[in-house]
Amino acid sequence: MEGITLKDLLSKMEPMNATDIHLQAGCPVAYRIKGEIEKQYDLPVLNEEQLRNIIFSVLSEKDKKTFEEKGTIDTAISIHGIGRFRMSVFLQRSSIALAARRISNKIPDFESLHLPEAAKKITDFPNGLVLVTGPTGCGKSSTLAAIINGINKIRKCHIMCIEDPIEYLYKNELAIINQREIGIDVGSFKEALKYVVRQDPDVILVGEIRDRDTVEFALQASETGHLVFGTLHSSNVSQTIGRILNFFPHSEHPSIRRALAAHLKAVMSQMLLPSCKEGILLVPAVELMFMNSTIARLIVEEQDSKIVKAIRAGRTEGMQDFEQSLHYLITEGFITKEVGLEHAENPQSLDMKLRGISLTEEGGIIS
Repeated sequence: MEGITLKDLLSKMEPMNATDIHLQAGCPVAYRIKGEIEKQYDLPVLNEEQLRNIIFSVLSEKDKKTFEEKGTIDTAISIHGIGRFRMSVFLQRSSIALAARRISNKIPDFESLHLPEAAKKITDFPNGLVLVTGPTGCGKSSTLAAIINGINKIRKCHIMCIEDPIEYLYKNELAIINQREIGIDVGSFKEALKYVVRQDPDVILVGEIRDRDTVEFALQASETGHLVFGTLHSSNVSQTIGRILNFFPHSEHPSIRRALAAHLKAVMSQMLLPSCKEGILLVPAVELMFMNSTIARLIVEEQDSKIVKAIRAGRTEGMQDFEQSLHYLITEGFITKEVGLEHAENPQSLDMKLRGISLTEEGGIIS
């Protein structure tokens, strides 16, 4: 296997059902398969020079320059006949390393991602703010792609996507979709936000909510009649509120809470779990919140810890918490009971529910 290329390594991912590849100088090639890292001892171990050469062979001159200046780049590449990949190239212990995720050539839909049926309601929102949250690698980008393309199929509107990097390539259907990549189509994220409202958008994808400016833009744009989508690294709905507030001094929290109560329309928090159903590698457990008067009041009154009870009580509105999601995935045979209990916040409660014992607070009234 002399002269192995990055294309060779990436081409192995689809047949292996690998979602990610990890490369380090002096270490075996590793793929993430069904959520776990699997080292490939039958492939050559690359030294620093070899690894740098195969990575640089697929980078643009601009990306190479950025990496040399900053020691890290996030980009996406397309390789004819192989597919599209999101890549992070970085330094670790003064040596180059790479983590890349395989992106499906086909834009996913709600069914293929096994998202809750109620999530389709999001495509009908005329305005407001929608957040998709969870840890890195939990499928936030795929979920947003399904939502954006769902809107593309049913609404005559203009969708503006600000991306870093572009992952999925959309084709115009009923909607017109423009995708601006940071560093290529526009100089910076801040610059993209400055001009986007002048480009007659109906729907705006801002990508990751990364600072105060992004939060303020998202809330202002949703207030002025736009439907805004963003992602956040938070593990559940209640934590999402706290993460947003952390961008602001405490004195501004009351006004931000009022703005969230008025303009936040939905939050989807998710985590990817290994599936036991044939033909399905990973399946998301999803906590899904739609804003209603009860949750709006809890946010304004700083009672975030009670939001999960309101979500449980809102099942008729399509809401579900993680425990309800895990219960469904287990009973429908998507995941094993062991996997569900391992990822449950309260394994004892989930186990009781699986045995048909309901806790008294389930669907209870929130005071």
